[in-house]
Amino acid sequence: MMLTQLRPNEIARVVAIEGGYGIRQKLALRGIVEGAIIRVVSCHGPITVEVNRNLVCIGRGMARRIIVERV
Repeated sequence: MMLTQLRPNEIARVVAIEGGYGIRQKLALRGIVEGAIIRVVSCHGPITVEVNRNLVCIGRGMARRIIVERV
């Protein structure tokens, strides 16, 4: 499922990131890599997630490329 399909306070593991080197690099710099555990904080406007105790805001277009599975 895509990251945009999760609701607030749901926890998931990143399974895959669809896209090229650029998007993978941008997300990796923010701590979002394959295998990372994330928690959705907010779904209004940009998606806000918690990764490694840091809050990260991601646009919906980028969030659609992040494939996750619920934990």
